[in-house]
Parts: sequence; C-alpha cells; structure tokens
Amino acid sequence: MEQRTIAVEGTQVVVVIERKRVKNINARLAAGTVQVSAPLHVPSAEIERAIPELARTLLRRARARQVNSEDDALALARRIAQRFPQPPEIASVTFVTNQQGCWGSYSSRTRRIRLHAALRVMPRWVLEAIVAHELCHVVHLRHGEAFWALLRRVCRDTDRARAFLEGVGWLGRSWRSLPQVERALLLRGGVGDAD
Repeated sequence: MEQRTIAVEGTQVVVVIERKRVKNINARLAAGTVQVSAPLHVPSAEIERAIPELARTLLRRARARQVNSEDDALALARRIAQRFPQPPEIASVTFVTNQQGCWGSYSSRTRRIRLHAALRVMPRWVLEAIVAHELCHVVHLRHGEAFWALLRRVCRDTDRARAFLEGVGWLGRSWRSLPQVERALLLRGGVGDAD
C-alpha cells in the first residue's frame, strides 16, 4: 500500500493506492481520502495518469452532494415559475460541478433544472436571474427580443445579473495573469471606492 498527498484543483488530497485482484482501476472517497484500488498487472505509469482525474471526479461529486443538501432550491425555482403567465413545471433543481459551458439548463422533457454549483455562493438575485432565464426557454427557445422582454418582466435583476456574471467570468479567466498587487486589492473588497 502506498500513500501520498496530491493537489487537485487547488485542494490537497491524501491518496492511498492498493494493488488488488480487481479488473479496473477504481477509486472512492472516504473521510477525505481518495482510496485507489488497482489491478496487479497494470503498470504504475497508467495508475499515475488515472489518479488525478479519478480524484477530481470524486471531489466534484462530493461538492455537488454538499451544495445540494444545504438549501431548497426547488422551492425557490417554483416561486420564480409562478411569475410566468403560464408557470413551467419543475420536478427538481440540482447544482452540478461538471457544467462548464453555461450557468444553467432546463429540460422540458424531465422538467429538471441544472445549475452551476458556483451560483450557490453568489448573491441570491443572481441565482434567481439564472433560474428565470432557464425557465424563459420553455416559452422562447432562442434569445430574441420576446425572450428578453419576458425575462425582464419576470426578473427585474436580469441585466444586473448578466453584468455580474460577465465580471465573474472575466475575473475567473484573468485571475492568474493579474499581478499580485491587483489580486490583493480585489480581495480587500475596496474596489467600489472612488478615492
């Protein structure tokens, strides 16, 4: 049995590797430790390549379970749906950690809303705007004038939330390239002061 610590998406994780009579490389997360079972015949290099992705997947799943247990987003979404002339049905709302191309999605077939997990820590009005945005797609598939008119009618913070999320996106893409002095200023929170 081998044990070491690795960095996965900025988090230090203890990994325990055990060679066993198993068919595939498997992993599970228990008490903050990634426990890897690997077949006896698999080369060490193959195990090393698999570990970061297995750990990333397990950490994201654990985070998704955590954020989905904290609050009733379904009740929030149903309240927002009531603002529509014909309220869309909602079966469930889930925060996910694998949504990369958009902030949210809604399936008319399953009536499920999936939301980017980062929305949980953003201001509530941003979350509400994203839920309203996804529900507007029930009525208007494309982002045309009618779509935006309906969205602004059911969520008055639409434009504010869009600007906020554009700023979040820019900061996320730019953070590593910002000099340390600018990072420190942003973390202080005094950006709004015009002194």
